[in-house]
Amino acid sequence: MILSYLRTLLLYLVLILVIRVMGKRQIGEMEPAEFVVTMLVANLAAIPMQDAGIPLFSGLVPILTVLGMELVLSWATMRSVRLRRFFCGKPVILIENGRILQENLRATRITLDELTGHLREKDVLDITTVQFAILETDGQLSVFPYPADCPASAKDAGIEAKKQFLPITVIEDGYLSAENLKKAGKDEAWVEKVLKERRADKKTTLLLTVDPSDRVVWIGKEGQS
Repeated sequence: MILSYLRTLLLYLVLILVIRVMGKRQIGEMEPAEFVVTMLVANLAAIPMQDAGIPLFSGLVPILTVLGMELVLSWATMRSVRLRRFFCGKPVILIENGRILQENLRATRITLDELTGHLREKDVLDITTVQFAILETDGQLSVFPYPADCPASAKDAGIEAKKQFLPITVIEDGYLSAENLKKAGKDEAWVEKVLKERRADKKTTLLLTVDPSDRVVWIGKEGQS
């Protein structure tokens, strides 16, 4: 019983490591080859998890082999356009200059209902306002409305937009990040000062952020103001 538990735990940790090595794309929208690799790794791990009679090493070898193949394939597709098109495909234009390319819809086996559904996901209700719609290799639809139908930007309206800054999380759920604190150019004395002003401490802090403009955001845990 304990042996089965340890085998499962080890395989679980190996799977996490494999997915981490393969990159963040594996947990987002995947190319066809990446989807196959992810399915293979999951199935290969399930076999030694369920059958204690299979040596653990025999279960790890196929997983690491698939990982090696994926890394080699990723390296090769980055350097070869032909290989990239073969394994990943290429973007397909579904709407061009306002005209629906029905032949491309049939080639990609996408119905008009699916197309309009994808457009609604992009907040587009009127298909006649779309100048270009491109089906990307990961299955996502990129939509470009006509310039006249695009929301006006601050530049178009002649408004001077305020600068944006990326906030840095200093405390998250009571945990103080020394790395982020250094990145923000602050020290623990500054943290104590900010918390004291809000009659709080680290344990009662859900979130504390600061940006380069020194704008501080503090959110307390439940029961804190």
